[in-house]
Formats: sequence, structure tokens, C-alpha cells
Amino acid sequence: MEVHTDNLERHVTPRPKVTFPMLGAVQAHDAEVAAAGITTVLDAIGVGDPYGDGFRSRDQSALLEVLDTLEESGLLRADHLIHVRCELPAPNARELFAPFARHRRLRLISLMDHTPGQRQWTDIEHARIYYTGKKGWSDQQFEDEVRIAPLRQAEHAQPHRAWFTEFANTHGVALATHDDTTVAHVDEAHALGASMSEFPTTLAAARRAKALGLCTVAGAPNVIRGGSHSGNVSAMALAREGVLDALSSDYVPGSLLQSAWRLTQEGGFSLPEAMSVVSRNPARAVGLSDRGEIAAGLRGDLIRVKVLGDHPVVREGWVRGRRVV
Repeated sequence: MEVHTDNLERHVTPRPKVTFPMLGAVQAHDAEVAAAGITTVLDAIGVGDPYGDGFRSRDQSALLEVLDTLEESGLLRADHLIHVRCELPAPNARELFAPFARHRRLRLISLMDHTPGQRQWTDIEHARIYYTGKKGWSDQQFEDEVRIAPLRQAEHAQPHRAWFTEFANTHGVALATHDDTTVAHVDEAHALGASMSEFPTTLAAARRAKALGLCTVAGAPNVIRGGSHSGNVSAMALAREGVLDALSSDYVPGSLLQSAWRLTQEGGFSLPEAMSVVSRNPARAVGLSDRGEIAAGLRGDLIRVKVLGDHPVVREGWVRGRRVV
């Protein structure tokens, strides 16, 4: 069960300023997640981009049409739902959300704010490495963003937070907050009605989320790499502390199953406990009670795994009892 992956975005835009046809991109993404043992995936689609030049600045109606067409043709391997990642300071966030608003696949909304200097980017130098490396910005472009971003945040973030929260609560869509850093961030998430705290950046935030009953989600790549790529709290530290509820493959689908094995080796988890972190727990957090475990009356979503050394390899997979791998 995958609740947050940017993998589709990588297939649609495999190189900077290069766009691949949506049908082929979705098929490639679908095959990759199924081969990784993921039977249900919430494709995480970012809406809101103040720069106007990337995947998250585009209308994604075509994605929904392609998913529906492939499903109707029986050509999807995994079950695809939608997680809309709302960039709160972006002026165009609500406009780009519109195609998803009444679609049956919408299952999760997350509230994001990537303003440099706070949350994930509390350390400005880590933010600089990301923007100049991944986005190819010059140092001057980054300095300009550091200056302008707080002004944009002040104008748009709070109204968007209120609007998306009301939409989620009114329409029964699960709500998550993103990159909670302080106890106050988690308290706000709880007050908004969020069920998940995605990628808390500190142990204090994760402890508070656990205490308030929010599902704490960390990155599986963080587990495999032994730490966060942006200098935040280690997912394994959260596991050992007893405040890790779920994992997400984030940007590497194959990391999800592998991270469950790593939890048994280094986190003190039994295999059933570790598998719940990548199956049952995230399913329940987004309101899916028909999957996530092997039990009478639930869906026939199963995988068969062969372990090579300490590395699990998916050999076969079934979704609703139909073999897909």
C-alpha cells in the first residue's frame, strides 16, 4: 500500500523540460509499482507551482482520463487512487486542483508549504542544494526565491489551508500535513482534522503526532539510506522510538518492501509488524478497510516474495485475485 509517491511525475518528465506522453508514462509507472509489490498506489500529484515551468504547474485532467481508460480496458496492474499534494503558497493551487475535486479516485489531500527557511527547508543550505541541483537554478535565482517566497506565503498559504481543509472534511477525503517540524505544527494538523503527519522532520513532531493519534508516515528511502536526504530525522530513529506507523516509497517504489525487511533487521519489528507498516496501517489511515492484510472478506491483494540474502524480490503479485506480476 503506497500513499505518497512522485514516481509518476518522474515518468511524465524524465528530463528537465521534457514531457513524455501520459499513456506511456502511466503504463511504465504502473508496471514499476506492481513489480515492486505495490498493489494499491495513491499517485501523489502536486498542484500549485509558483514558477510555472514544471509538472506541478499543469492541468492534469489527461492523467485521470488515461487512468480511467486503462482501467476500463483491464490494463492496469495496480489499483490507482489519487493523493493531491496542495502547495499552499502557490497562487494557482486551487485552480489546478479542480479536475480532482469530484473524481472518484481522490482519496487523500496533503497540505504542503515548501517555503525556504521552515519545515523541510529549515536549513537554507539544504534547500539551496535541492533547488540548484534538481531544478538547475543559479545561486542568484535561489537568493531571489528566499526573498520572494515569504511574501507569497503570507498572501496565499492561510486562505488555501482553510479552503482545502474544509473541502476534505466536507467531502470525506483523508487529510495529511507535510513536513511537520514543531509540536505546534502537529497541534495545528490535529485541529484541522488530519489523519496523517507525512514525513515529520523532527522526533518531537513525530512523538506529538503519535500522542494525538495521527498516523506518522516516514520515507522508505530514508530507512534504506540510513537517513534523510535533506538532513531531517532518521526514519529508523522513529521506528526505534515507537513512533513510526507507516512508510512511503516516496521517490523509489522498490524501497517500500525492502524497508519492511530492514525494520525486522534493525528496528526490532517482527515481520508481521513490519508488513503492517507498509500495508495495513497506511490503508486504514486513508479510510481503506477492505485491504492491507490477509483476512477473510478482504480483497485478494497478495505478493509472493523470494529473499536474496537480505533483499526481498517480488516473484508474483495478485490484485483482487487477478495475477498482475
